Amino acid sequence: MSYLAERSVTREDEDSSPFLLSEESSKDPTRVYHCSDEFEPISDTDNPQEWPLSYKRGIVALLAGSAFTVTFNSMSVIPVANQIAEDIGNVDGSKLVSALPVTIWELGEATGCVLIAPLSEIFGRYRVINICNAIFILVTIIGAISTSMEQFIISRALAGMVVTSNVLNPAIIGDIFPPEHRGTALSIVQFAPVLGGTIGAAASGAISELLGWRFVLGTSILLASVCQLGFLICYRETYQPIILRQSQAALNEKLARRSSYDSLEGMSCLEPGSTSIVESLLRPASVIGDSGVLAAVSVFGSVLFAHYCVQNVTLPPILEDTYGMSPAEAGTAFLANGAGSIIGIVICKFTIDRVYHRLRTANKGVGLPEHRLPMAIVAALMMPIALALYGLCAEYRLPLGFFLVSVAWTRLSIVLGLVPLMAYAVDACSLYSASAATGIVVLRCIAGACLPLLTVQMVECVGYGSSYVLLSAISLGLGLIPVLIMRFGPHWRQRSRYTS
Repeated sequence: MSYLAERSVTREDEDSSPFLLSEESSKDPTRVYHCSDEFEPISDTDNPQEWPLSYKRGIVALLAGSAFTVTFNSMSVIPVANQIAEDIGNVDGSKLVSALPVTIWELGEATGCVLIAPLSEIFGRYRVINICNAIFILVTIIGAISTSMEQFIISRALAGMVVTSNVLNPAIIGDIFPPEHRGTALSIVQFAPVLGGTIGAAASGAISELLGWRFVLGTSILLASVCQLGFLICYRETYQPIILRQSQAALNEKLARRSSYDSLEGMSCLEPGSTSIVESLLRPASVIGDSGVLAAVSVFGSVLFAHYCVQNVTLPPILEDTYGMSPAEAGTAFLANGAGSIIGIVICKFTIDRVYHRLRTANKGVGLPEHRLPMAIVAALMMPIALALYGLCAEYRLPLGFFLVSVAWTRLSIVLGLVPLMAYAVDACSLYSASAATGIVVLRCIAGACLPLLTVQMVECVGYGSSYVLLSAISLGLGLIPVLIMRFGPHWRQRSRYTS
């Protein structure tokens, strides 16, 4: 597998367009070869975007399976958290101890993704995914056989730290699909965790009643092992610089036979040490800090995701206290969340790529990352109405049907906003899409931890109605972000070396 970026420089003219090696060019002693950010494949089979569609669909299936397993593992512990605390923690349903296995996962995930994305840009997606998956299985086994609450909580933190799906799945989609086909693939990959979370929360109760809570984690171990086997056997490296580096020896040998040059010493990006590990680890912060556009997108996406967390915190007490539902009945009402998510994923699947095609055609055949944002603008307009309806239903006990519609509407708005934003980050950052996704995920986790706490405090002070009207107004103001980026983003992106 090989990629070659070639830029020819002569004393009389300069041509920065990448092109394939030819005998004529290799014999010209005035040409100097060095590395560019663009890559031309030596053969179509070496280019991930030229791989057979059936194989790329298989990779998408692997990514979706991994995302399903991770969310299944995360959400399946929630219904049995009290049981775990009572069994190995000797605590009778302490809210703090019961919540730790859930919250510590999110903390670990926010920490781990800062390392995972840069490491994938140094050592490649293949190595990082397989090593992290193996550690994920190991620490989940430790959690399943834990004999103390401390041991279990540490295992959950480590499991969250090695989750790769949030940051690497969008980047891998960007590696193997051209921009006009990424929306559909991203929608499929985003649907898997929605399904995994729903099934995980629903199945864990039945599994724990029949076999015990340890078998809940045992199911996660089985699913993760199947995914790991698939990655080991079927997955190939997709990150272009790593493919280029792996091909250096073969390229040197070919060039030595065809010209007087016997190496590609000028191509500094082929050298493993050309980028320091420290520089790579700091890149997610550099990408977000250097690009005002990505920072703005991250803020908008973080608030959207935070409303997902707020809804998970406020929905059970509203259903049980305001509408007098039992815990079992409240569990069935959670299906409105799944319904909203599924509708949003289906809409994204059938619209994101089609809108991109039309806007690219209208732009004289030139596709821009901003062409991903129309659905995010729709979500920005829908979210304030959904939040206001949600709060007013909870405050004045409007009919349950209206409340469930607001629940589904809120989740629909969240999905319609987040999927296009991740596609935008992949298109805008290209080779550094994993680092961009990391910056977005970290800010998202911080917002997801803070906004629910603030919302609970506001509800206690002024009630659901006033609190959610305020959140609705804030959401409406932040809705200007995708509108402004859609209009001025192509110019603003040029100010950053990562998105220019």
